[in-house]
Amino acid sequence: MRVYIKPLSVNQCWQGKRFKTKAYLAYEKEMWFKLKPMTIPEAPYYLKINVGMSSSLADIDNFLKPFIDILQKKYGFNDKLIHKLKVMKHLTTKGNEFIDFEFKSLSQII
Repeated sequence: MRVYIKPLSVNQCWQGKRFKTKAYLAYEKEMWFKLKPMTIPEAPYYLKINVGMSSSLADIDNFLKPFIDILQKKYGFNDKLIHKLKVMKHLTTKGNEFIDFEFKSLSQII
């Protein structure tokens, strides 16, 4: 099915300024130190993500924006150049949550 409508950006969804919460700031800091150095391939990008969530009620897309924003900040790329995104959710036990990701150049998968 195709719906002809202009997608609404996250920035268009709220009025006023948005501020990072203490939880987000702590998450960003922890993620920054846990992310290992890596070389980002040539744009446009294909980003594959496997996420382990302990709640079957968790939306698959809720974590994406903050996670990709942190990747962008850490590795110095522009996320508008991600042209293909594959996300898979896995259920795991509490305390064993994870995010596994892989960057490729889109030309590597076509």
